[in-house]
Amino acid sequence: MTEEPESLILELLRQMRAELGDVRSDIGQMRAEFATKSDLNLLRADLHSLRADVASDLLSTRKELGEQIVGLRRAVIEYHTSVIGHGVLISELEARMRRVEQHLNLPSLFPA
Repeated sequence: MTEEPESLILELLRQMRAELGDVRSDIGQMRAEFATKSDLNLLRADLHSLRADVASDLLSTRKELGEQIVGLRRAVIEYHTSVIGHGVLISELEARMRRVEQHLNLPSLFPA
């Protein structure tokens, strides 16, 4: 014969108590793993400071690039001015050489 508990309801209540204890311990572990409000507030503050740092870095990078572009434009203008100046000098020398060739009746070095 199987042994019957003294009360079926009492046995069921004991099982429910044991299961409830397991559920409580599971909830306790979950609470330990979840972030608290203070953790979230700290994370928010960190995100705000990181966002400010990135914005600051972007502004400084934009400013540096702008300065480099201005310097590059200046260098190109100076080079262009120099090249045009040399071109003018060469054109003047070519005209002068033609006049000398014509004056001395020499064949032209620069065919027309």
